[in-house]
Parts: sequence; C-alpha cells; structure tokens
Amino acid sequence: MKNLFKTEDWWSVWIGLFVFVISLFTLFGVDLLGWGVKTSEWINLSQATSAVSKTYASLPGIVCLILTYVFMLLITCVGAKALGLNLGKFAGGFTIIFWISYICWLVGHWAPISVNTPEGLKKFGISFSLRLTGESGFIIALLVGLIIGNFFKGFAGYLKEATKPEWYIKTAIVILGAGLGVKAASATGLATAVLFRGLCAIVEAYLIYWALVYLVSRKFFKFSREWAAVLASGISICGVSAAIATGGAIRARAVVPVMVASLVVIFAVVELVILPGFASRFLSNQPMVAGAWMGLAVKTDGAAVASGAITDALIRGKAAAAGIRWQEGWILMAATTTKIFIDMFIGIWAFILAVVWTTVIERKPGEKAVGAGEIWNRFPKFVIGYFLTFILMLIIGLAAPGLMNQAKLASGEADTFRVMFFVLTFLSIGLVSDFGKLWEEGIARLAIVYLVCLFVFILWIGLAISFIFFHGLTPPVM
Repeated sequence: MKNLFKTEDWWSVWIGLFVFVISLFTLFGVDLLGWGVKTSEWINLSQATSAVSKTYASLPGIVCLILTYVFMLLITCVGAKALGLNLGKFAGGFTIIFWISYICWLVGHWAPISVNTPEGLKKFGISFSLRLTGESGFIIALLVGLIIGNFFKGFAGYLKEATKPEWYIKTAIVILGAGLGVKAASATGLATAVLFRGLCAIVEAYLIYWALVYLVSRKFFKFSREWAAVLASGISICGVSAAIATGGAIRARAVVPVMVASLVVIFAVVELVILPGFASRFLSNQPMVAGAWMGLAVKTDGAAVASGAITDALIRGKAAAAGIRWQEGWILMAATTTKIFIDMFIGIWAFILAVVWTTVIERKPGEKAVGAGEIWNRFPKFVIGYFLTFILMLIIGLAAPGLMNQAKLASGEADTFRVMFFVLTFLSIGLVSDFGKLWEEGIARLAIVYLVCLFVFILWIGLAISFIFFHGLTPPVM
C-alpha cells in the first residue's frame, strides 16, 4: 500500500486519471479543461495557439499556453514531492523542459514543415512543404534533447531532477486510453479486431523474440546466463521496464539491467527516427499492419507509442493527399495495443524467470521459490490506468450513444495534455542519452548483439506477424 504513492509508475496512474476525471465533467456540461492550449499549423505565429474548446475561444492563445504550463507544473510537482524529489530543482528543471519542448512542438507545426496536402499549401499560400505533419515536433524535441544531453552536459545535469521520460510517457499512455476508448465505441467491430489480434504480440515477444535473443547471446556471443536473460528481456520485450524487472527476478548485478536499459534507449531513438518513415514508404496501403509493427519492433514504451503516433500521421498524410481521409488514432491504437499487451505480461514473465532461476539455475539448499506476489511487484502499474480510461470511455460510448459528442470533446481536451507529456518524453529521452559515457562503459559489444537480433529477425518476424494478423484492416474514413 505504501508503494501506491512512492513510485513513478503509480504516479503516472494518479496524474493520468486526475486529468481524465476532470475531463469527464464535460459530459455534464461543465467544461473544466477547455482552456488547454491547442497548437495548429501556422505561417503567422498569432495563428499557432488557441484554446482547445470553443467555450474558451475568447482566451488568447498565450494565456492558454501559460495555463497549460501552470497546470502541468502543479500536478507533476505533487507527484515529485511524494516521490521525494528536490521540489525546487524539479520545478526549475520542469519549467525549462516544458518551454523547450513546446517551442519544438511549435516549430514542428510551422506550415513549410508540417503541411502535407495540396489544400494545406493553398490555405497558407506556400508552394513547398516538407510534408512531415505537426508530429515532426516530436523529432525536433528528440534532436534538441540529444544535442543538450551530449554537448551541454552541465545544463543537462541541471535538468536531471525533472528529466523523467518513463514517468511522462506512462502518464501520457494513461490519458491516451480515453481517446482510444471513444474511437473504439464509434467502431466496435474494428476495435474488437485490433484488441483480439493484439494478443498475438504476447506469443511473439515472449516465446519467439525472447528465446532467439537468449540463444544468440549465449551461443554466438558467449554471454553468461545473467547477461543473456536481461538482454533477451530488454531487447525483445519492453526495454527499460523489462530489463529492470528481469534483473530483479534473477538477482542480476545492478550494472547489468542499467547497461541493457541504456542500450535499448539508444536503439529506441534510432528506431524511432527510421521505422516510421520506412513504414510510411512501404506500408501506406496496410496502415494497421504498420501500427502493429511499431508496437512489436520498437522496444520501449515511449518510443513504441511515439513511433505509432508518427506512423499514424505520416500514413494518414499520404492517404489525405490521395483523397482518403482516415480517422486519426487508429494506427496509433494498433501500436499501443500490441505494446500494452506485451507490457501486461512483464510481471508474469519476471515471475516465471524468478521461479526458473531459483528452482533450477541458482537454487541453493533450503531456498524457496519466490511467491506469487512477485507478479504484482513487477506488473507495470500504468497499464491499469490505461485500461481504466479506455474501458470507461468505451462503456460510456456504448451505453449512452447520446453522449458520444460530449465524450469526444472530453477526450479531446484530455488529449491536449497527453500530447504535451509526449513532447516532454521526447526531449527527456534525448537528455538522458549520453552516447559518450555509454561507449566508455563497454556498451559496444552489447550493441552488436542488438544489431544482429534487430536486423536478422526482430524487424522481419514482427513485420510478418503484423501482416498475418492485421492485413486488410484500415481506419474508419472521416
């Protein structure tokens, strides 16, 4: 019970649910979050920001932005205080991270970068655009974070107290569940198919990926069982969370999961930059396959969901240019669902490994196997929040169709804060990715294992399974 307010995992649930619950007041005609900032494509900066709800249309965009910053600062400071962080350092670091992140998001919405349709070019009176969509702000934030983290290390150190990529992305995923729940309620047949087919991710990640990575690590690179098990979990399942859970389950030395987690973060950055473009180029006619592939191939929660978001935007942009306007979020839902199903079983997998290690590999006389409570200890708690918001909005949409418009408004307002937590995640991932330090610690040999596994089988098995289960599915047309 004490851990309910002592871990980032739980605080992502509380903050995400807090935003979600406030948004639900919209169902009863009370708009409490409509002042959140909405960022639009722009040529003239005065066009860039506005209130997300028409209720607050009279508020200047800059006021909405300041209110969004203050709100997010307050709710994260409550969590930071409970987590025992230095509140002054956290507030100062968060303020800087927020404003740098928002500037990156704003730049990503500049029309010559983001506009991706002929209608958009005509609207803004421009003849050329990079056609990267507004989500290019994610990549800009990532690149800025990498520059600061690797070339301005003193500044990055000052921001360390508020550099919490896992916390931010888990909070965003909890909020994300609400929007996906509304979408599922409006197209139950497709939503059911996505959820059911997402279960295949468990089989792939745990019974195929894990076994192959473990075999490659042991047989071809001669790693010990300790290293091979943590590598297999980190590379094949869920990056940071899986590596740490496995390290604890098999009682690995502290350096092992830390090194593996650092490696996975680096490769997640690379995958995040490359795979969405590849998917957009070759899978634009199989959008749900592309989304599921992001969830199966990219090995951290933040990068996988973000890759899904970018892939969603890129493929929808290409479709829009061809006259097909697919609803936003369905490709992202495929990525998130497969990743969430994998996450759900991290605790169970850690428990299985703990039992195997204590009863077979490292069993000592008189020692007992771990208890079933280990499953709960290892279970990623933010998944609970995600499914709560998802199921509640799905129930509302199905039980009260008359409230669907209000439900869409509510999820849209909450989504404003989900987007900001996403941008904070990207900048934070860059800030913690110190390439030089990790190289000095001997990460090169581990990186070779990752490269071999990634390009020899992880990408292609993931693509094949995504195609088998998701081919032919497309998002609803707007």
